[in-house]
Amino acid sequence: MKRWLGFFLVFLVVAASLWAWQPWKKADVGPQFRLGKVERGALSAAVSASGALNALVTVQVGSQVSGLIKEIHADFNAEVKRGQVIARLAPETFETRVAQADADVKAAASGAEVARGTLLVRQAEESKARIALDDAIRTLERRRALVAQQFISPAELDTAQAAADTAREQLRLARADVGVAQAQVASATAGIAQRQAALRQARVELGYTVIRSPVEGVVISRNVDVGQTVAASFQAPVLFVIARDLAKMEVNVAVDEADVGRVQPGQKVRFSVDAYPGERFTGQVSQIRKAPQSNNNVTTYSVMATVANPELKLLPGMTANARVLTEERSAVLKVPNEALRFRPVDADGTPIKLEVRGREEGPGIPGRVWVVGKEGQPAPVVVRLGVSDGRATEILKGEVKEGMEIILAMAEGAGKAAKPARPFGMGM
Repeated sequence: MKRWLGFFLVFLVVAASLWAWQPWKKADVGPQFRLGKVERGALSAAVSASGALNALVTVQVGSQVSGLIKEIHADFNAEVKRGQVIARLAPETFETRVAQADADVKAAASGAEVARGTLLVRQAEESKARIALDDAIRTLERRRALVAQQFISPAELDTAQAAADTAREQLRLARADVGVAQAQVASATAGIAQRQAALRQARVELGYTVIRSPVEGVVISRNVDVGQTVAASFQAPVLFVIARDLAKMEVNVAVDEADVGRVQPGQKVRFSVDAYPGERFTGQVSQIRKAPQSNNNVTTYSVMATVANPELKLLPGMTANARVLTEERSAVLKVPNEALRFRPVDADGTPIKLEVRGREEGPGIPGRVWVVGKEGQPAPVVVRLGVSDGRATEILKGEVKEGMEIILAMAEGAGKAAKPARPFGMGM
């Protein structure tokens, strides 16, 4: 009897313990949430883009004439001054052209002298013909008077008239010869100018055999070697690339067309390069180029930003991962973006549908956050949203305040339907 009484007492103790624990009541506990808080602080919106670093001014130095590279006086990373000789082409061919053009000028000058001499002869002949005509006219007048007085026969008057007419034609012919001689002198003079122009051109081409730096800077590329032949038939071949000043550089980033409207000159740019992980560099937007770039149906625009490079750590061609700060806010209410993405669900996992009404009016875009309401159920709070930095968003208007708890997401396992637990031995 005592043995059965002991078993009964043990059973009562176990039953009382299970009744106090009541594990099956866990199914009646409300939904569990992961919570966050409304904070006040700084917030900045940015546009992310990537691009490449380039020297602020890059000059391609080429050759305007074809020839053989005879000397090179600048190499990679060499600092050069404006006007400094950095290469020479073999000048012999161009020196020959200069000598030939000079000889042509002298020959043209000699031809001009001959033409001037001929002009003088023709002008003398014109003067002689004019004198002869004057004499023939005087003779004709005297004989006309003598015929009137019947001192001579009319035949002599006719002879004098013929002589005067002949002298007049001789003068006309002499004047024509003078005109031809003057034209020859003008042609010879033009020929001299033409040969002189050819001489100047030959000297200019000879000067092109000396390649000089057009700017002061650093040679970042050299594309030729001594003994190499360069051909400038259609375009000037690039021999050197000189960066004017690597202490000032620019970063060219491609900004998507959806974001380019938020970018303005003067905005700050922060970027990093793979060569210096963890280090951030800053610049300023200087230009938004209006020429679109399309690639795989994606349109982007080039945004240029100037960057100070006093330590010369940044090099041309480096890839820059940049963020253009489009807006900055200080001491504003903000909530994590995770809270704006939260949507409560029914027990079967279907999102709760809410009527679109009672929205806050004002600037910004409409949004909603959720708080834990009565009986532990989520309750919506309508807000107006401002700028976002990708992690948090500004609250412009709404019934929220600093330190207020908001729902970020369901707690792990809270959304799963749980089967009520039953004490062992009290049903299936």
